[in-house]
Amino acid sequence: MARFGQAFKDRAVARLLPPESAAIDVVSREIGVSVDTLERWRAQALAQPTQQRTWTAAARFDAVLTTAAMDEATKSAWCREHGVYPQELAAWRQSATQALAEPAEARATPQQTKHDKHRIKERELRRKDKALAETAALLVLSRKLEAVFNKKGEADE
Repeated sequence: MARFGQAFKDRAVARLLPPESAAIDVVSREIGVSVDTLERWRAQALAQPTQQRTWTAAARFDAVLTTAAMDEATKSAWCREHGVYPQELAAWRQSATQALAEPAEARATPQQTKHDKHRIKERELRRKDKALAETAALLVLSRKLEAVFNKKGEADE
C-alpha cells in the first residue's frame, strides 16, 4: 500500500476544491491515485476548518485576479465565501506582484553572455601574460646574478 506525504495530499485536494475544482477522475489519472482515495482525502479536507485548506499557486493567482477589480465589501464577501482572509489575499497579491516585478533586463542575453565570456578570457590572458613576464624577468635576473658571482669567484682564485 502506497503512503503519500501530507504535502502531496494537500496539493491533490487543493486541485479538487474551489476555485480550481478539477474533475476527480482527471486528477486521479494525472497523479496516479485512485478516485476512492481522492474522495476520502477530499472528505477529510472538507471536515477541517476552511483556514487549514491549502490553495495551489494557480488558484491563488486566479483569486488575486478575480478580486482585483472588486470593492472592499464585495471582496470581503468573496473571501468569506471561499474561506480566505483578506490579509491572505493581500499577501498573495504582494507575492504575485513581486514575482512579476523582476525586469527582463536582469537576465543576460546571449550576446551579453558571449561578451562577458570574451572579457573574462581577455582578463585571464592579461593576468597570465603578466605572470609569464614576471617569471621571465626573475629567470634573467637569476642568470645575471649567477654570472656576476661566477666571475668574482674566478677572479678570487
